[in-house]
Amino acid sequence: MTNFLDVATEDNLQYQFFPVSSGSVTFKVRTPNDAHLALTLGPQESDPMYEVFIGGWGNTKSVIRRNRTKPDKVEVDTPGILNGGEFRGFWVRWDGGVVSAGREGEVIPFISWTDPEPFPVGFVGVCTGWGATGTWKIEEGAEFDTPDQLEYKFGPVATGLLELQYRGPHNCHVCLTSTAAEVDPMYEIILGGWENSQSVIRYNRQKPDKVTLPTPGLMNPNEFRKFLIEWKCGRLLVRDGSNGAVLMDWVDPAPFPITHFGVRTGYGARGQWRIAHFLGSSAQNPQPSAPQAAALYSTPPGYPGGPAPGGAGVWAEASGGQVPPEAVLGGQDSNGEPLYVARAQHEGAILPGKLVASHGCAYVPWGGQEHGKPTYQVLVGGPNNWVPTNGSNVPPGAFPGGQTEDGETLFIGRVRHEGSVTTGKVQQSHGVCYISFGGQELGFPDYEILMA
Repeated sequence: MTNFLDVATEDNLQYQFFPVSSGSVTFKVRTPNDAHLALTLGPQESDPMYEVFIGGWGNTKSVIRRNRTKPDKVEVDTPGILNGGEFRGFWVRWDGGVVSAGREGEVIPFISWTDPEPFPVGFVGVCTGWGATGTWKIEEGAEFDTPDQLEYKFGPVATGLLELQYRGPHNCHVCLTSTAAEVDPMYEIILGGWENSQSVIRYNRQKPDKVTLPTPGLMNPNEFRKFLIEWKCGRLLVRDGSNGAVLMDWVDPAPFPITHFGVRTGYGARGQWRIAHFLGSSAQNPQPSAPQAAALYSTPPGYPGGPAPGGAGVWAEASGGQVPPEAVLGGQDSNGEPLYVARAQHEGAILPGKLVASHGCAYVPWGGQEHGKPTYQVLVGGPNNWVPTNGSNVPPGAFPGGQTEDGETLFIGRVRHEGSVTTGKVQQSHGVCYISFGGQELGFPDYEILMA
């Protein structure tokens, strides 16, 4: 996966985000000054966040900044490092808290800083500003070939939708995993297998297959065939990309977070691929884009209030794993995926919980169980001030996030559990913060609570 994604940036300091699966990104940029990169948990500007400014201050110096605040963590003189008439190559790496940048062909970075409190980076954003427009070539795996061998090539996914085009005689294999490797749990979709006679959905590389479908002549070695693969709350759909018709459909009773896809060919087949898996991809049938955070969202029946108290944010309607701009980051899953503050209706209650974008749904805790909700609301543009507390000690000014079926106010809390920081509901009368985790509702007497 060594192709380059072409990106144009305007003079507006607005980042364009792309998912990353490794601890580095390589790119070429043509701009007179101010090539800015952001390293974030999710596909938007939100803390925590690293920024690497290359050729700032009139193309005289470069800096590393954390959380958009000064003073800069490190500053170096780099006169003439960028050029508006030619591409200049660079790399940016992050590993164990060390953030560094270097020139193409040079091993030693020209700028580096160690963060004592590192966070997992899932996205890279690029922009230009201060009188500069830019053209970027970012190393990514949007189009590539696969040889005749049963070895997956992996790339990251940002939403519950993967669009692919495949040209080959047979055996188009796609896997969905929680890491860039063949490990369980794992979904496999085999299209045009068995000499282009049938297609299947397989779980953990085991038989019997979950779905088997006769598909004679599905693939063609002389033309690209298009497919859409969707996953929402454990439901896996494979569609014909030309007309949207469902080819295969299976529901996993115990879904797992999907962060990567893999592709391969084999059994005498070589394949050519075109992959669209970024947010805002050119898929014909993408999931609807989320509304802009600046809008005043309509509130569904039963939801108390649209705007948050004091004008500190609003609740944005979303579905299918959508993450609205300026969504409030609540924590991260055990695998490092960001979790956002969300809420949903269940059994007459409005329950705060967590949005797991890769699952295509939000989860809320209720009745001892974890409940997946494909439609939900996300807190956007709101506070991100978490205060430790315990039991029924809800401090004044705590942020109300919903209510029980009996009308008791529920607040937004979070706890650390098994390597995650998971958001959930604080029920004062019970003296605990409830989270949904691993299919269960778990209660914790010590927690952090979100303040307005």
